[in-house]
Amino acid sequence: MIEITEQLATQHPNGKDVYVFTLKNGSGTEATVTNYGAIIMAIKVRKSDGTFNDIVLGFDTPQEYWSEAYLKNYPYYGAAIGRYANRINHAAITIDGKEYRLNSANPGYQLHGGVEGFDKKVWDRVSATDGHVVLQYVSPDGEEGYPGNLTVQIIFSLNEDNEFSYEYRATTDQPTAVNITHHSYFNLNNGKGRIDQQHLRIHASRYLEQDANYCTTGNVLPVKGTRNDFSTYNETGNIANPEQGIDISYPLDNPGMQNIAAEAWCDEEDVKLEVYTTEPLVHLYNSYGSPEINGKSGQQYTAFSAFCFETQVHPNAINIPSFPNTILRPGEVYQAKTVYRLTEKR
Repeated sequence: MIEITEQLATQHPNGKDVYVFTLKNGSGTEATVTNYGAIIMAIKVRKSDGTFNDIVLGFDTPQEYWSEAYLKNYPYYGAAIGRYANRINHAAITIDGKEYRLNSANPGYQLHGGVEGFDKKVWDRVSATDGHVVLQYVSPDGEEGYPGNLTVQIIFSLNEDNEFSYEYRATTDQPTAVNITHHSYFNLNNGKGRIDQQHLRIHASRYLEQDANYCTTGNVLPVKGTRNDFSTYNETGNIANPEQGIDISYPLDNPGMQNIAAEAWCDEEDVKLEVYTTEPLVHLYNSYGSPEINGKSGQQYTAFSAFCFETQVHPNAINIPSFPNTILRPGEVYQAKTVYRLTEKR
C-alpha cells in the first residue's frame, strides 16, 4: 500500500497555501512533491544500509524555490513546464491564421512558457489518496500571450514496482498551443558532484538541428558520428568538447509507453533509471549552464551537476508543419504521461 503524507508547509507571498506531499511504497522508496510549481522535490531510493539515495537536485523547503537568489539564476529545478516546453522561435505562434505574440524574457524566442510559466504557479490541491497526488492549475485566456482558458491537472503516482510517474491532462475553451513537460535534474550519485561518469542512453538515432538560439529548425539529423550520439551508453564526460554541454532534442526511434525512451546509471550507486513516456521525444540537458547553488543538505550544485530527460513533443513544433501537432482544441483532452522506473543496475 502506498502511504501519502501531506503537510501544510508555508504560505506563498501571494497568500496561497503551499503543501508538501510525500508518497512512500513498501520497499521504502519515497517521492516528495509540492503544489508550488508542481515541483518534484525528491526521489529517494532506500539503500541496503537503510540510508537514502536522493537522485534529483532541489531544496529542502518549498520557499527556497521562490527565493530572490534562486530566481535570479534560475534553472527550473524539478518544475512543471508549460504551457509550452522549450523554445518557441520569434516568441510567436499562429493558430487558424491568427498570430499571437508571446511574453518572453529572451530576445528572439520564448522559453518554457514565458516570463511566469507553470513552474511559478501555486497549483490547487485536488486530492491525495490511493497512491496519487492530483494538482490543478487554470491558466487564464491571454496568460503569457496564449489564447484560451486552459485547465491543467497533473497526477503524481508511485507504485510498489518502484515506478514514479506524472501524467498531465488538459482541456481548453479556445484553440491553443500546449506542450507540457517536467524539468527534474537527475544525479544518480545522491546529488553529489558532477555527472562526468554517469552513463546515459537515449533510444534515438536522430536529433533535431538548432539555430544559434537553440531553436529547432525543422531539420532532423543522424546522431552517428556526432558528439550528440547517446544511442548507446555514453558517459557525459566522454563526449567531444564536454564543457560545451548538451542541450539537444532526440525524437525517439520507437515511441510508446511499452518501450524504454531513456536510461541512466552511475558507477557510485546501485541504481538504474529507466524512462517510459507517451511523448515522441526526449530532450537532454546536462546542466552545463547551471549556476552555483546551495541545494539540499548544504550540497553545492554547479554546472554539470545533473542531467535532464525532458519528455515532450518536438520543441517549436507549433511553427514547423512537419513536426507533430501541438494545437489543442475545445472538446479535446491533452494527455501526456512519463514513468521513472528505478531498478538495481546490472
